[in-house]
Amino acid sequence: MAAGTLYTYPENWRAFKALIAAQYSGAQVRVLSVLGEDGFCVFESSAIAYYVSNEELRGSTPEAAAQVVQWVSFADSDIVPPASTWVFPTLGIMHHNKQATENAKEEVRRILGLLDAHLKTRTFLVGERVTLADITVVCTLLCLYNQVLEPSFRQPQFRAVLGEVKLCEKMAQFDAKKFAETQPKRDTPRKEKGSQEEKQKSQAEGKEEKKAAAPAPEEEMNECEQALAAEPKAKDPFAHLPKSTFVLDEFKRKYSNEDTLSVALPYFWEHFDKESWSLWYSEYHFPEELTQTFMSCNLITGMLQQLDKLRKNAFTSVILFGTNNSGSISGVWVFRGQELAFRLSPDWQVDYEPYTWRKLDPTQTLVREYFSWEGAFQHVGKVFNQGKIFK
Repeated sequence: MAAGTLYTYPENWRAFKALIAAQYSGAQVRVLSVLGEDGFCVFESSAIAYYVSNEELRGSTPEAAAQVVQWVSFADSDIVPPASTWVFPTLGIMHHNKQATENAKEEVRRILGLLDAHLKTRTFLVGERVTLADITVVCTLLCLYNQVLEPSFRQPQFRAVLGEVKLCEKMAQFDAKKFAETQPKRDTPRKEKGSQEEKQKSQAEGKEEKKAAAPAPEEEMNECEQALAAEPKAKDPFAHLPKSTFVLDEFKRKYSNEDTLSVALPYFWEHFDKESWSLWYSEYHFPEELTQTFMSCNLITGMLQQLDKLRKNAFTSVILFGTNNSGSISGVWVFRGQELAFRLSPDWQVDYEPYTWRKLDPTQTLVREYFSWEGAFQHVGKVFNQGKIFK
């Protein structure tokens, strides 16, 4: 997991999700106020928390991963709205509506009852250890614990981020004075018109002429912009390689716009530079986990979507074979250089470990079958289901 920088403000419960997940996964997150290395940027707290998590936190099986997403969605859609309606007026950032608050209290009681019933026979929301589901739900409930609820949690990873949580002793109420202090002041009405307006207009025109003559001052960078400017530029892992005669982008254009068998593949073999590029075969190491074809397809898509920074120097066709409870995933990859590209940069180390990798001698049969999605695929022993192209 690459190190990253999280831009947030103090005591932001949404940021706590990412920071606690990082405590469990061991990811290095620097807090300035998520920006990953090489300028990769991701927003929305749940997405950031997912990015800094490891496989155990995200759910180690497709079923567990789906349940984790279920509880994260539950926190965002079911807990946040009533919690905000109840708590925000006590902080002076929202008008108090008695009926809305009472409805929110009832909804929070219902949610806590649901969680209590679910946890009566379980230690954690999903599986037998802490996952992103537990982290997200706890952080979403935090404002309720601080302002209007009681009992606590004492996991060390939570305390490392949250500190000693001060629990409420008396239910906070709507503070009209605090609410008024947070609202912008309205402009006072203008009392004079006519000659006064003309005088102000002439003065404004004079000031505009002076401003036009003077050079515009340089705009100051805010804290986030300064941090971005100070970040070291990423090194290109392929910078040391000599220029190649094989232009991958040109092959991708042929592959996208021309017939694969009659145009794209002949172009590939005519121009492929085996000294500067290499072919690799990948195979998913845990076929017993591929119980549902749509989930297996999502597994492939999820990996490829996170490899955008490798796009200039890679091309692949990954294929799902078989059916439900009898599937396999394998693919043929084209990489710049002679090494497995994933190991060359922390940003590229995305979900490649569950696959076995072997370097290929340029073999036209295997490449033809995988790039065209046509053939016997005798080495697999299963029927073609669907494929994904990374280009």
